[in-house]
Amino acid sequence: MKLFIAPLLAIILPSSVCAQELGGYWGTAENEAEYYRIVDLPLPENLELEASSFDVMPDNRLAIGTRRGDIHLVTGAFDKNPQPQFSTFASGLDEVFGLAFRNNSFYVSQQTEVTRITDETNDGKADLFETLSDVWGFRNYHEFSFGSKPDDDGNIWVAFCLSESYRSKVPFRGWCLKITPDGKTIPVCSGIRSPCGIGPNEHGVMFYAESQGPWNGSCSLKVLQPGGFMGHPVSFNWYDLAPELGPAPVEPNTQSRLEIERKRVKELVPYAVVFPYRKMGQSISGFMVDHTGGKFGPFENQIFIGDFSLSVVMRATTEQVNGVWQGACYPFREGLATGLLACQFTPEGDLIVGGTNRGWPVRGPKPYALQRLDWTGKTPFEIKEINARPKGFRITFTRPVDEATAADTNSYRISTFTHIYQQGYGSPEVDQTTPQVLLAVVSEDRMSVDLQVNGLVQGHVHEFELPFVTSAESESLLHTKAYYTLNEIPLERISRETGARWVN
Repeated sequence: MKLFIAPLLAIILPSSVCAQELGGYWGTAENEAEYYRIVDLPLPENLELEASSFDVMPDNRLAIGTRRGDIHLVTGAFDKNPQPQFSTFASGLDEVFGLAFRNNSFYVSQQTEVTRITDETNDGKADLFETLSDVWGFRNYHEFSFGSKPDDDGNIWVAFCLSESYRSKVPFRGWCLKITPDGKTIPVCSGIRSPCGIGPNEHGVMFYAESQGPWNGSCSLKVLQPGGFMGHPVSFNWYDLAPELGPAPVEPNTQSRLEIERKRVKELVPYAVVFPYRKMGQSISGFMVDHTGGKFGPFENQIFIGDFSLSVVMRATTEQVNGVWQGACYPFREGLATGLLACQFTPEGDLIVGGTNRGWPVRGPKPYALQRLDWTGKTPFEIKEINARPKGFRITFTRPVDEATAADTNSYRISTFTHIYQQGYGSPEVDQTTPQVLLAVVSEDRMSVDLQVNGLVQGHVHEFELPFVTSAESESLLHTKAYYTLNEIPLERISRETGARWVN
């Protein structure tokens, strides 16, 4: 049995561990179902489908890449009451963690290479396999490789797990490489530990999902900044293979704080969105942006991301402040059937999810599953988005708020924490503070509230709890918590000519 990328805790827990022992769930599944129903897609009796990547083909078939090395093509997956039909397009690959269909070929990211696969005879079976790039090393089963869909220039970005989860024994383990359409391989950045998802954020900038572990206090979304250092220094030994990036960065100090170290290690890229451990996932995985045009509800242009251990889907939003990416994460839907590895929006505006429990315990009861989240058409009352402001935050809601509860500063609870930036595995929440909400100003349309906050802490996660804010119909929030990673506090500018104010 193969171990998958996982927090150390998961490796030592028995497979029968229950949800209460794992913790981290929200207890809102029954209420969530009113807005987003879970639809099971039946599988053929003898198909053990460990879905690890998806794409939608021009003829409306769903393509599924699997951990077992297959590519399956599915008709009927998007039907209201699905009875899908499966056919196998290719087999014998090595854990397909990236899949895209472009120009009549599949572009596949597997452990040892990025491959272009074509059906030249039009019989529904792959018959031409072309290696685009295989310049990285592979020696251990845990050296996973996660590939994006092609970017606007046709490049595939691949993020590489470390060797045995802790070392970098072969070239570019712990790096991200960019593969051009003609197979040129371009080093992007170092310092990756254990990725499980890669793709653009809602602004079209390439991000990846990082797991908790050494030099990573919790799971996070990070921007793949060219020339950047993602935080884990064990992969510095391959800078000789990337002379265009210059020398290796300065070694970070262990038992420090990331906010301190990024001042002395100029290449160090801070976490854009921290997912507090167990509160918001334990092993975040594949993600995709909602570009459905409102077919999936009120969260257009937001990131939807799965979690392997807790079998949940979460939301995230990002913004760039003072040139640095940061943002927030929010609960969305729990109760999925297995550990989630990948997701894909459909042309109908639903969200396909799939995965496996192979490797270590997950909350979902099934060893593998293929499911779909369908919006029921009802809009939940939710925290839609949190944005940083010079003196606090702006909270936007999915529906108008009750002005009295939303203007009451006692309706908001904010606490902050950070993690120890260290060589050791993970980190507790440390350096806690409790900022004070001084003022809550409700917008004219009652869709947002500006909070003036005393005690913002740069570099800390700001945990929000809104237990008393209600909608105009006196309805409580479906989820009352959210978490904003405040890497930078925005600057307020004043125009000398007009006196107008704006946020930088």
